[in-house]
This record gives sequence, structure tokens and C-alpha cells, in this order.
Amino acid sequence: MKISIIGLGSVGSAVATAVANTGLAREMVLFDRDGVRARAAAEDLGHAAVFSYDIKITAVNNYRAIRGSEIVIIAAGANQRPGETRTDLLRANTAVINDIIPRVMANVDPKNIKLVIVTNPLDVMVMVAQKLSKLPASRVIGTGTMLDSARLRTILARQLSVSPQSINAYVLGEHGDSSMINWHSACVGSVGLNSFCRQTKISLPATTRKTIEHRVHNAAYEIIQGRGATWDGIAGAVADLLRCIVNDERRILTVSIVDGVGDKAVAMSLPRIVGIDGAVATVHPKMDGAEITALRRSARIIRKNYDSI
Repeated sequence: MKISIIGLGSVGSAVATAVANTGLAREMVLFDRDGVRARAAAEDLGHAAVFSYDIKITAVNNYRAIRGSEIVIIAAGANQRPGETRTDLLRANTAVINDIIPRVMANVDPKNIKLVIVTNPLDVMVMVAQKLSKLPASRVIGTGTMLDSARLRTILARQLSVSPQSINAYVLGEHGDSSMINWHSACVGSVGLNSFCRQTKISLPATTRKTIEHRVHNAAYEIIQGRGATWDGIAGAVADLLRCIVNDERRILTVSIVDGVGDKAVAMSLPRIVGIDGAVATVHPKMDGAEITALRRSARIIRKNYDSI
């Protein structure tokens, strides 16, 4: 499979490494307007490939080289800096996506291509990319709250002394400050979270849940404060999404796609079945009234941000 990555900053470079380490790409094209940076990234990954998978890696600064790609990952754009929110990047990164998508679509097969969007603010960028590409919504996929949900599972796993792989718990809505935790559907193994806590005599009161919510919502800000940017977590999410698509796994992932029509259309994260044809179906989890209200609020914020551009 030929996979192209657009944008090789800290996030794009981490994504390229994670994608290479899946072993699913026979050819990978690394595009950046800075040809020197693209060549350096390709050289470095090429050296690393000696120890893992034999992949043809090409560095380019023109779009013709992405022809034949089945998946294009868009990681270009400004990243959050300390003190910034994802929404602060709205106008600058909208201009980036407006420039990239027509150039990508002029060099790929619209019948088969799938776009994976990583650029923030993620949900609005998915909406912009889907409108410009004119692709079915199922094939313009944002990583959404995959990383947020991974953070939730990690924090819960430590609290409950179980493996994160045993926890099914989702962050839904915006990949941003208005995201919400779907506590009502959270479970450990096949057991609802509340029942699991009763059986194991672990206390998870409302105050603890509020602390967990705060930690999930602020994880990116804390990492940015200490590291300057977040890249390993999102790179892992992209690699997992890629595996799900290429292997037609039809796993449920909290990815972001456009849903609805006209003024009611919005891209946000819900549990979706993902396979070779993209995000092909949405699964609506159980929620209580407060969660439904929070999800609707998140959708309104995303749509308001989109309308502002």
C-alpha cells in the first residue's frame, strides 16, 4: 500500500515513524514544502527501516509524487504552543487545509482515496476537508477523540489496577475543550464500571471522576508545557487507525467524520465502525441526560467555529 503524509513537523515526523513501524506500507511518500526537511526525514526513516520493515520512502515537495496513494495523512499546519487552545489555530490552519486539499485531490483517485486528518482544530478541519474534497464523509476521517479516549483508559486503568486493554470507555464530541466523557457506557471487561467498582470494592465517587475529567481535558496542555508539543500519542492513534483501515478490522474507534446535512452538519467523535471503506457506521452509546446535553453543547461549539470561517 502507498501512503502519503503531508507535513513533517514534530507531529508529522512522529506519524511517519509510527506508520513505518506498522509494516503496512510498501511505499511511503513524505511531503513538506521544506524539501530539506522532507529529505532529512526520509533519510532518517530509511536508516531506521534497516532494523524493521523494508519500505520505499520518498521525500518530495511537489504533489505529483503522491499519485497512486490509497491513504493520505494530513498533519500540516501550526501546532499548539504553551498557553494556546486548539481553537486558537482555527484561521491559520483553515488556510493550510484550503491550500492542501485541492492539490491532493488533483493527484489521487477520488474513487478509492481515504483522507486521514490530524491538523487541529481537528473537527473543523475535517469539515473543511470533506467539503473541499467532495469525498463521502466516511472517507474523510479525523483521529477525533481516539487519543482523548486512550488518555481516559490509561488514567482509569491506574485507578482500577487493571490493564487499559480491559477498559471500554470513550471521550466523545470535540477533540478539544468541550469533549465529554461517556461514563454511562463505561465498562471493564463485560462489566459496567459501577458494578466493577462494587465487586472490587474500589471507590470512584463523583469527586474522583471530576478529577479524572480534568486530567483528560488538560493532558495535552500539560505535555505541551513540559515538552513543547504532543506527538507520540497522536502518532500512535494514527497508526492504530491505519491498521484498522488497511486490515479491514471493523473495530469501533472514536473517530470524527461529518454527520448531517446543511447547517446541521457537524464533524465530531462518536464510536464508529472503521474498516477498508472508512468509517462506515456509527454506534450510539447509552447516555444519561447530562451527557446528552454535554454532547449537544460540544456539537454546537464545533459548528459555531466552522461557521466563523
